[in-house]
Amino acid sequence: MRKIDAYIFKKYIGTFFFAISMLILVVIIFDLSENIDSFLKHNAPWQRVVVDYYVMSIPYYINLFIHLFAFIAVVFFTSKMAARTEIIAILSSGISFWRFLVPYMMAAVTIAIMSLYFGNFLIPKTNEVRRQFKDEYVEKLSQSAGRNVHVQTGKDEFVYVESFNIGKQYGYKFSWEKYDGSELKFKAMGDVLYHDTLGPNSWYFDPYAVRYIDEDGEVLLKGRNLDTVMNLVPTDLYKMKEDFEEMDFFELRDHIRSMKERGSEGVKAYEVEMHQRMSAPAAVIILTLIGAALSSRKVRGGIGMHLGIGITIAFAYILFMQISKSFAISGGLSPMLAAWIPNLIFCLVGIYLLKMAPK
Repeated sequence: MRKIDAYIFKKYIGTFFFAISMLILVVIIFDLSENIDSFLKHNAPWQRVVVDYYVMSIPYYINLFIHLFAFIAVVFFTSKMAARTEIIAILSSGISFWRFLVPYMMAAVTIAIMSLYFGNFLIPKTNEVRRQFKDEYVEKLSQSAGRNVHVQTGKDEFVYVESFNIGKQYGYKFSWEKYDGSELKFKAMGDVLYHDTLGPNSWYFDPYAVRYIDEDGEVLLKGRNLDTVMNLVPTDLYKMKEDFEEMDFFELRDHIRSMKERGSEGVKAYEVEMHQRMSAPAAVIILTLIGAALSSRKVRGGIGMHLGIGITIAFAYILFMQISKSFAISGGLSPMLAAWIPNLIFCLVGIYLLKMAPK
């Protein structure tokens, strides 16, 4: 790494972390002012407020704004370099514009790798603590799925529960059916279904009535407290708001596969989340190229002009991302395409700006 590479690299990384730190401080202050009544109302311990909620929120906030502030950092320090004619001096010394972009790419790849790790592995772990605190002291993340809950637990296998008590983890009026094609082969019923602490798929129901049906006829068994294992977990019987926030990449991928096998609704929201976790790091690199190309020319208006145009482009990217996400969840757009469309569009914008940049 040459001196000029180290200079640009340090400028990029330093400006980015300073900007994102200031933003996180502002966000925490506003969040505290909004939620302090809930903390006091529910007697939340201040140690848990600081550690479990706000400290654990820092990786989430960093990754939420990472591509936006990487872009603003590039525009800010590059426009300052252009205003001081540093870029003209660098290019006049024989360094090509493409070589000039190398330290930008090194810093962008570093931030993109951080975003990839944060989004897919670190944040799901910190979210477990943050969301548990939020559920206890801010807002209930668990919501009833209503009455008459039907769940497909496997191919030709279905579970019905009239209602489910989230706090006590039991359901009323339970039935479990297995089919061979259109023929019923097994049916179990119980007045109350209890979740067993032995494992996520462990249950027992009481009283029970079980029918086994085959070519020779039917067998009916009745009794009390029948232990069983089903491809069913309590969260299948109620809604957990944005539960994908607690899943790392591999857990999210397996959960999507399980939802598809069961024919569950809402799978597109999980698919969009998975693909956005992969597309967000790429956005850091694309927006870095756009920012460097946009702000490397010395213009009348200086930093203010560059920042104004840069912020407009950044918010246009966010707008495209939200629109494509809505089309994927509510419409027929592919989740993968929805996550990558903003990157593809702004990649074309970046190519155009790079061609127009001073060489």
